[in-house]
Amino acid sequence: MYNIQIMKRFKLAVEKRKIVGKKIKKIRKEGLLPANIYGKGVKSQSLQVPYKEFEKVYKEAGETGIVDVTFDGEVRPSLVHNVHQDYYNHKLLHADFFQVNLKEKVKTMVKIVAVGEPKAVSEKLGLLLQPLPEVEIEALPTDLPDKIEVNVGPLAQVNDQITVGEIKAPAGVTILTDANQVVAKIGELISKEAAEQAAAEAAAAEAAKAAAAPTEGAEGAPAVERETPQPAAAEGGKPVSPTTGVPAAAKPETPTAASGQAKPQK
Repeated sequence: MYNIQIMKRFKLAVEKRKIVGKKIKKIRKEGLLPANIYGKGVKSQSLQVPYKEFEKVYKEAGETGIVDVTFDGEVRPSLVHNVHQDYYNHKLLHADFFQVNLKEKVKTMVKIVAVGEPKAVSEKLGLLLQPLPEVEIEALPTDLPDKIEVNVGPLAQVNDQITVGEIKAPAGVTILTDANQVVAKIGELISKEAAEQAAAEAAAAEAAKAAAAPTEGAEGAPAVERETPQPAAAEGGKPVSPTTGVPAAAKPETPTAASGQAKPQK
């Protein structure tokens, strides 16, 4: 269920570096990467290494692979530590090599890689969660693994999980991370029905909010302008009743001597 891969060794030829401080920008322009090597009982030494060569080795070795750093006719087994990078243009700026004693154990972090497809995922019952991306281990430099592969295929139900304590370490490797920490777990699946229900609930809440909004004429609420129907005008400019069609204010006229003249006097 678990597979721990041991890292192979790498070689890297470097040179002692005399340029320090702000002047190291010059060697970067020449395609070199400034570096240092140090270790337990080892005096720190400034180095420079071909940029492309280091980049190639670092990509494969990471921080757990032994790199045989060679200079002045010496071979110094080391681990890559503290690589500084310009995150704007992704260029490496500086690297440290930690010289190790092959007979003394060291501590380092190793990444966890999930392999396989959980049964719960293939059957659309849940989602695979990986809350712990790496674990701390202790081992001799030659026994350091590149990564720890964990088979998550058997995880079949929601809340099924794999803890650090379930990982079987090979001989010579001790896992230092708390055994109760979860490496992989099946979480609940958000179904299409659940998503639709959530959308419906959100729409209902929005509708309720709109219904509770201030109505027309309420204090602080702008009145909505509505066009008031106007009665049609009859001939002569008098309004017409919308129901009868007869001029609303029309009254029988008193006969006069001549149409259009003033009312007769009593």
